[in-house]
Amino acid sequence: MSRFNALLQASFKSNDTEEWLDVHFTRPIGLVFALLWNKLNIHPNVITILSIFLGAGAGCMFYYTDLTHNLMGVGLLMLANFCDSTDGQMARLTGKKTLIGRMLDGFSGDVWFLFIYVAIAMRLYHQQIPCTDVAWGIRSWILCSVAGFLCHSPQSSLADYYRQIHLFFLKGKDGSELDSYQKQVDTLKALPKRGAFWERLFYTNYAKYCHSQEKRTPAFQRFFMKWNASQKEETRLRFLEGSRPLMKYTNLLTFNLRAIVCYIACLTDHAWLYPLFEIIVMSAMYVHMHRTHERLCEELSRELA
Repeated sequence: MSRFNALLQASFKSNDTEEWLDVHFTRPIGLVFALLWNKLNIHPNVITILSIFLGAGAGCMFYYTDLTHNLMGVGLLMLANFCDSTDGQMARLTGKKTLIGRMLDGFSGDVWFLFIYVAIAMRLYHQQIPCTDVAWGIRSWILCSVAGFLCHSPQSSLADYYRQIHLFFLKGKDGSELDSYQKQVDTLKALPKRGAFWERLFYTNYAKYCHSQEKRTPAFQRFFMKWNASQKEETRLRFLEGSRPLMKYTNLLTFNLRAIVCYIACLTDHAWLYPLFEIIVMSAMYVHMHRTHERLCEELSRELA
């Protein structure tokens, strides 16, 4: 038990950035699976691929309106999330970290929710809009497209960026996965002209991902350049003090809250609630988190000027 607890604690990045549900539920179950599959000599990439199929299957189940299929969808999505937690823990346990693994890990969650949004759009298509006798029709696809592409995707990427920034200021470069667009471009340029197809694919897409994060955070980019030049400890501590309250939003804007709302909406056959919640509630949290973080960076930049 002491070894299990030690491994579990080692899997936590920091108390500031860990979500209660992950600490007490997802991570312990994921670690049990990780230890089991490690004994069976199963590669982490296999677990990631399994999570993709489980998440896609969950999305398909949410197309149906009956309770049985939706309960199956809940179960499959929970299993997919456990696998997602497991593959990272297995990679750390075994040292089996590969570029393909990084690609699959970043790809898996996108596949889950793509299937979920498509399933909900198809489910709503012939249903009536609440309090009317008008069918959703093409409006269901518009609703889910706005929720998925214009809300969900940028929310998740910025939440991840802010979490990595906080970890960088808290634990340094080794304790964070904070990356930059320029670094990915330099890596891409250094790759051989021929071959290296998967490497080129990964770094091209990852560079675009980093660029989208940096483009939306101009105040942080200015502050980060000034802080790197000064390395003032007082400023680092002040940044962490201002950033720490925002970590709850970085957690809320990732998997758990989305999944819970999706479960409730589909199980009660009010599937339209999930994309609407994404557009209204999650977007409001995103805007607050973004504006507060940028204001913090502007204030600290002026002090470093």
